Order: sequence, then structure tokens, then C-alpha cells
Amino acid sequence: MKHRVGEHKAKKGLIRIEFDEENGIAEHVRITGDFFMHPEEAVHELEQKLEGHRLEELEGLMDEFFAMRMDIETPYVNVEDFKIALKNALKE
Repeated sequence: MKHRVGEHKAKKGLIRIEFDEENGIAEHVRITGDFFMHPEEAVHELEQKLEGHRLEELEGLMDEFFAMRMDIETPYVNVEDFKIALKNALKE
């Protein structure tokens, strides 16, 4: 099992994504940082959406999540910021 961590400093806040990789699958996904997301439970929902999926699917799942959830507000950070943090976690 490999522990992966990726961070990205967005305009207003740091986004940190960490998870364990088991046979190319993301487990124990945690998204933390000093960004603001409303509703607050949306961060947990995004973690759950990524959980248990192949690493190469994660970016597309993130796009899908933000496209479907038009009610989510993330002032000064956007889906691209989350994807950069994810890409940093996926770098060897």
C-alpha cells in the first residue's frame, strides 16, 4: 500500500488530497486544507465519490461531481485547483 499526498496553493487557500493506493485503487480519501466549501458536507461527499475507484478515473469523477453539484460554492478555488492537488498526489 502506498500513501499519496498532493497539495496545491490556490488563490485563497491550500488544498490537500491524500489517500492510500492499493492495487491502483484509491482508499481512505481525505481532502483537507484552508479553503471554504459550502455546503460543508460536500467535501465528505467528494471524498466518498473518489473512494474505491481506479487512480486514472479520479480526475473525471471530480469533474462529474462538480458538474452535478451546482449548489456547491467554493469561493476563490475551483475544480481545476482540486485537480492540480490530485495530479500532485498522483506524481511518483
